Amino acid sequence: MKSFFVAAAVFLAAFHTAAARADTDLTDLFQKEQTALKNVPGRHLKSLLTRGDVRAKPRPQSVKYTRSWIDSQPKAKGDDQWRCLAEALYFEARGETIKGQFAVAEVILNRVKSARFPSTLCGVIKQGTGRRYQCQFTYTCDGHKDTIAERGAFESVAKVARAVLDGAAGGLTGGATHYHTTAVNPSWSRVYKQTARIGVHIFYRHNYRTASN
Repeated sequence: MKSFFVAAAVFLAAFHTAAARADTDLTDLFQKEQTALKNVPGRHLKSLLTRGDVRAKPRPQSVKYTRSWIDSQPKAKGDDQWRCLAEALYFEARGETIKGQFAVAEVILNRVKSARFPSTLCGVIKQGTGRRYQCQFTYTCDGHKDTIAERGAFESVAKVARAVLDGAAGGLTGGATHYHTTAVNPSWSRVYKQTARIGVHIFYRHNYRTASN
């Protein structure tokens, strides 16, 4: 019986020693963590704390550039940025092929990613608005009221806008930041690098690249 109590005492002593060592290790780890955080620049630390949950990032969609694929998508909705993109596609490319509409949307997103253009979709689309024919997208400064008369066409391009913003696969235009229809031949088209031709649009990239390339 005596040997049992001795063994128990030895076990308890060893247990308390291990627990104390664990507490010491945790305290030391906590102190090191606090020291490391204090050495992180405040601006960088703020960006880490405010960065969105990576799980909320849209997953790239598997897209088919067909009318049937677009028709199978749910009715699109979104915020002001989505609305700006949907309207731009309506006025700029509603008569294009589905693939061409995705390509036009890609150009707008490429501009958002570039430091040479505004950093939001609405900012890019409305750049220069207020000066007649001095804007980036003619429909915003041609003096005509932006009336959406074809609701079916708008609902269709709105789905394209939604798919693009939800991470639909890009890479159609080779990083293009400019385009024009085959009906015109602007002077800048002889200077910029042509990257793609899709539907009735020809796409170009300036000598600079977008932020994603």
